[in-house]
Amino acid sequence: MFPQSPSIASASNVDILIVDDEPTNLRVLSTIVRSYGYQVRQAISGIVALRAVQIQPPDLILLDIMMPEMDGYRVCEQLKFNSETKDIPIIFLSSLVSGMDKAKAFQLGGADYITKPFQVEEVLVRIDYQLTLRTLQIQLQQKNNRLREQNERLKQEIEIRQQTEVELRRSEAQLQGRTQQLQQALDELKLAQTQLAQSEKMSSLGQIAAGIAHEINNPIGFIYGNLDYASEYMEALINIINLYNKYYPQPHPEIAKRIQVSELDFVLKDFPKVLKSMLVGAERIRDIVLSMRYFSGYDQAYAQQEDIHIGLDSTLIILQSRIKEQTNRVAIEVKKEYGEIPPVNCYSGRLNQVFMNLLSNAIDAIEEKLEVVEEPFHPIIKICTQLSNSSKQFQDKNTQWVEIRIADNGIGIAPQIQRSIFDPFFTTKPVGKGTGLGLFISYSIIVEQHNGQLQCNSEVGKGTEILIRLPIEVPQSLDVSTTRKVKIAPSSLSLESDIGEM
Repeated sequence: MFPQSPSIASASNVDILIVDDEPTNLRVLSTIVRSYGYQVRQAISGIVALRAVQIQPPDLILLDIMMPEMDGYRVCEQLKFNSETKDIPIIFLSSLVSGMDKAKAFQLGGADYITKPFQVEEVLVRIDYQLTLRTLQIQLQQKNNRLREQNERLKQEIEIRQQTEVELRRSEAQLQGRTQQLQQALDELKLAQTQLAQSEKMSSLGQIAAGIAHEINNPIGFIYGNLDYASEYMEALINIINLYNKYYPQPHPEIAKRIQVSELDFVLKDFPKVLKSMLVGAERIRDIVLSMRYFSGYDQAYAQQEDIHIGLDSTLIILQSRIKEQTNRVAIEVKKEYGEIPPVNCYSGRLNQVFMNLLSNAIDAIEEKLEVVEEPFHPIIKICTQLSNSSKQFQDKNTQWVEIRIADNGIGIAPQIQRSIFDPFFTTKPVGKGTGLGLFISYSIIVEQHNGQLQCNSEVGKGTEILIRLPIEVPQSLDVSTTRKVKIAPSSLSLESDIGEM
């Protein structure tokens, strides 16, 4: 199945430049791409390609590496050096298969690398993916431009208000009240702008994750579905070979020589293991794809009945690269103690964002502790879920709650810092590693959007436990136009019992 038309425009409006010094390759590839509806231009050398780009920049370039006079690497380097052409996606086409060649292609700015001989479907899918990715980049750039325009207008408004304040200084009492109102308005505008940028970023990431999962799903489904047939065919062939060995023990000398050269005995033993390994790999990819599809539900408009455990497991799969063993530390053990809880009426994509923030913070805390401790340390993250009927914050004693506890034995949080961890823009991480919005947004999602609770209990050197309480039924629409200041209620969480026993 071929991919859908690119989202950058209709296929007939997409201009693709194909660069190859072999006329046959150039003609065949141009015919394939043109038959799919794209506009195609051809260049027989790197110099001709640069001139063609200068005359009219294309939307995408398919670039051969091995060419006389100027190879594909130099063409890519010059295009990326020019500010007007540096954003054009370049897909390298080459028979070079070494890791060094591919690494060089990506270091120079290549967007993708296809090894010759290539499959038609692969070329079309990769072209469509790059065009889609370019569309998302353009859309994001347009949104950033609109934000910059809003910033300029905001700066102009600030200047006007500052001039107004100078004129109103004749009345000190009125000036003080007006200044406080303006400061509050500016803070709200700044917070709203930052939340909008964060929301757009998460929405774009969700769309990309969903798109990647969709593109991978079909080919991995084909592979996974045919492995059983391959196993049956393999078993039938092996049985026939064994029968030949049984009833014709003395084969023709040429056949005997071929059996010896091919190491037939080893092949018969190893082939089933190879297919089994392929099955395990296909199942792993399938699990990751399913997790990405579930995790990317950021555009969910209404609350739905969801299984909290699926959201937790999908988030853990996405974070697997950070949880597994690293070069400088052992793997983080994840203990899951899931209780019997009913589905929760919630916004699953937003809850998954909360789980991602909290689990990422737990991993950061463990890695920070590993940098300072000298004795052997076994990192653990513990996730517990259970059903509860009590809550100190709400008066309705009949409400049922689902409790999710995420605990780590990391560096811990000092008491004076715990009072501010849910405040906007508050962070203890170095510049570039934290925005101070993760826990604030998590609080907003749990408390404002799901009418729940978010509590923290931590002890320096022992670890941190975050408690999430969600009511079984969440209102379909909540007023989230205002942001309430978090107050950490006294909690019955015990690090000695919950984290110390891990």
